[in-house]
Amino acid sequence: MNSLSKLLQAAPQTVENWLSMFERLYLSYRIPPFGGKKIRAVKKEKKLYFWDWSRVSDTGPRFENMVAGHLLKYCHALEDSEGHDMELRYVRDTDGREVDFVILRDGSPEFAVECKTGERKASAACRYFRERTDIPRFYQVHLGNKTFGNAESDVLVLPFRDFCAELSLP
Repeated sequence: MNSLSKLLQAAPQTVENWLSMFERLYLSYRIPPFGGKKIRAVKKEKKLYFWDWSRVSDTGPRFENMVAGHLLKYCHALEDSEGHDMELRYVRDTDGREVDFVILRDGSPEFAVECKTGERKASAACRYFRERTDIPRFYQVHLGNKTFGNAESDVLVLPFRDFCAELSLP
């Protein structure tokens, strides 16, 4: 919020009001952070995403925004069809390590997702948070075609289309 406030040369409360208005108009949405007991997690800073992710110009942020939209639909579908209290969050510590998304079901973490545009081995942040949180499954999704690891490995690295099929994402 502070960096956006400085960039726009507007008061932080004014920027907060604008973002709230954009949310009410279904232009954007924000997701809050998730904090574990064994990490120094950020507690207040929310991440901003657009409902129409196709308007994001850069490939990496557009892919992350698209994944956020699918995961948010996943949360809404489980809330509507099964009555679970679902939340979409992210995890970042004060040292800057981050995993893009954490799905909570009835207050407990279900899985975490890291987004990468290229096929890569599991990110160091995923392994770090795997050791220090009670998140049971970690996925790293990408736009490529290769799968690295298996369901028993620390972090399953797989194409986004395979991830969607595994979780029956909308």
